[in-house]
Amino acid sequence: MPQHTFKLNGRQVTVDVADDVRLLWVLRDILGVTGPKYGCGLNVCKSCTSHINGKAFNPCSVPVSKIRSTDEITTIEGLPATVGRDLHPMQEAWLEEDVAQCGYCQPGQIMAAVALVRKVRAEGRSITDADLDALRNICRCGTYSRIRTAIKKGEARM
Repeated sequence: MPQHTFKLNGRQVTVDVADDVRLLWVLRDILGVTGPKYGCGLNVCKSCTSHINGKAFNPCSVPVSKIRSTDEITTIEGLPATVGRDLHPMQEAWLEEDVAQCGYCQPGQIMAAVALVRKVRAEGRSITDADLDALRNICRCGTYSRIRTAIKKGEARM
C-alpha cells in the first residue's frame, strides 16, 4: 500500500491506504476522526465539510492521493486549536443560538461558516445575505434561520 502523509489538526500523520480511497474514509475509518459526517459521498450535502489549508472542502470527494504532505487538514475536532481556546467563537455562537436539532450536519455547517467568514474578511467585507444564501450545506432538520443567526453572531466574535 502506498503511504500518504499530511497534517491533520496540527499534527503530521501518515497512513497506508490505496490512492483512490476518499479522504473522508481515511479520516473516519483509519484515523478515527468522526466529526466530518458521511452524508452523500458525492460532494452534495456537505456534512463532511472540513478545511484544507484554511478553505472549506469536502473530503468525501477527494481521493487521498490528491492530498500533499504540505496540506493542512482541519476538522471540527481541530477547529478550537486554531484560536487557542476550548471552543471556537463560531461553536460558541452555535450553542448560544441552540442551532442543533439532530446535530448530524452541524460540524460541516460550522466549518463552512468559519471558512466563509475568513473568505469575506480577506475580501475586506462582512457576510451578506447573498453569502448565506450561497452556503449549500444541507440540514435535514431545517434549522436554517438559527444557522444564519449563529453565523452572524460568530462572525462578530472572530
